[in-house]
Amino acid sequence: MPVNRDSAHLSATIEAHGVYYRVLNQMVREAISYGEKEIHLKGVNGQYYIADGLRAKGVTLIIEGVPGNDLGAFMDGPTVIVKGNGQDNIANTMNSGKIVVHGHAGDVLGYGMRGGRLFVKGDVGYRVGIHMKGFKDQLPAIVIGGRVRDFFGEYMAGGYMVLLGLNGVGPLVGSFCGTGMHGGAIFLRGEADQSLRKSLGREVGIVPVDEKDMELLSDLIGEFCEEFDIPQEKVFDRPFTKLIPVSTRPYGNLYTY
Repeated sequence: MPVNRDSAHLSATIEAHGVYYRVLNQMVREAISYGEKEIHLKGVNGQYYIADGLRAKGVTLIIEGVPGNDLGAFMDGPTVIVKGNGQDNIANTMNSGKIVVHGHAGDVLGYGMRGGRLFVKGDVGYRVGIHMKGFKDQLPAIVIGGRVRDFFGEYMAGGYMVLLGLNGVGPLVGSFCGTGMHGGAIFLRGEADQSLRKSLGREVGIVPVDEKDMELLSDLIGEFCEEFDIPQEKVFDRPFTKLIPVSTRPYGNLYTY
């Protein structure tokens, strides 16, 4: 399989078109073992599990094409930049690192996410941030530039999600936002109107954004805008709404203990 290396710049280019996903992932690991710090994957077309379980801080993967499901699952340290769209299950139980998607992405992003950051420039699908929890002192974060569908933040237990709605028309968030939420916080760009209130799960409350929240948003949105070359003034031209859980055991009455 063709791998082009630039030893002077510690970078490698892998032609991924037609390469079986297991072979492609092995090629990535071999490039890292050679000391490569920047790996370009060209012609990616639906290969699963890219960067899954990869422990390699300081390494950047740049993907041209559309990677398959479970991009960056259990990942610990690297940065993954997708120049196109992403599919489902991105950042599944990711421990640390960063994933940047320059297009749209699918469903169930950040499932059980324990740390790191996920930035998506466009829209995403259903059940984003489900069971997102954090781990020890790690606080995962997801920033979505567009809009989301139903069950955003379902069963969320920790970390932060920010929804900006910078592109497209229609509702910012689908139905059942925060259903079962019992930790963490969700920030929505814009004021809480009646349609938004109807979209929220029963376990969610709306509270004012304070100075500490704005410091957090400035950090997350600043990095988001830098990745996608978006002026920060475009994002902060509206106030933010903060959603938090109103119970730490929303389904406690369903159990026998």
